[in-house]
Amino acid sequence: MTQKPHPTNTLFQGKVAIVTGAAQGLGLAYVHALLARGAQVVASDLGTDRAGAGADQNLITEAASTLPADDGQLVTHSGRLDQEAGCKQLIALAIAQFGKLDILIHNAGWVGYQSIEEQEDAFLERALDINLRAPIWLSKHAWPHLKQSASPRIVLNTSDRAMYQQYAQPGLTAYAAGKMAQLGLMNALSMEGQPHGILVNAISPVAKTRMWGVTHPPEDLKPEWVAPGVLYLASPLCQDTGLILRASNGQFTATRFCENPAVVYPTNLARVACRSLEDIAQHWQHIKEFDDI
Repeated sequence: MTQKPHPTNTLFQGKVAIVTGAAQGLGLAYVHALLARGAQVVASDLGTDRAGAGADQNLITEAASTLPADDGQLVTHSGRLDQEAGCKQLIALAIAQFGKLDILIHNAGWVGYQSIEEQEDAFLERALDINLRAPIWLSKHAWPHLKQSASPRIVLNTSDRAMYQQYAQPGLTAYAAGKMAQLGLMNALSMEGQPHGILVNAISPVAKTRMWGVTHPPEDLKPEWVAPGVLYLASPLCQDTGLILRASNGQFTATRFCENPAVVYPTNLARVACRSLEDIAQHWQHIKEFDDI
């Protein structure tokens, strides 16, 4: 008797996905998982160093040779995404090769440390280029094609180091700013995408990759343990938009910025009324309470 395929094994059949930052670590794990489920993938990576500088197109070519792709299932791309023209070219490549686009996963990024007193414009621009400009331009040129998809999905990338003060680290000002920018973009695009069924969510992954200085397969915090979460956000099974999925060590928890349901924005925050600095000082302990809503 022929065994019928499990329904979830066909979720990505006929789907076309773009994954940026795809040559190593998390991005490579996402591409591997998508290919294994039958998706057609454009894997993009400029081949920068750990500081986000330089370029090596051999990196994505070599990575592709290790992936389980059928003929015609995988296309590689190595180009700059810090300008609109480069992002437009990547989207055009997907359309030229596969005729459509269903999934955009913006994973590309880098971790660089520079104290606020040493902050350089070039360093900041590099962080904003990959974390802010690239996802905006990619989304712009992907949008008309996603509007034609039966289950269009965008997955952006953020970090617990940006979202939570207790996990922040000195020197990560530019990094944190860029990762929080993607959450603003997620919120805005999730609303703009609703009339077209375009769902926009973000992954906040923790994994031992080259950004940690890891050169050998890790024993914990493995990149492939994050991949199921990204697959879910990119799949038709996901029906939420504007959510952040935290992923670490094979565990997942979703979060979002939640508003007090009694709020009538912007006229009534349904909280503590004050008319002066002294009023605010007197009621400060109550104003800063987060768990009483």
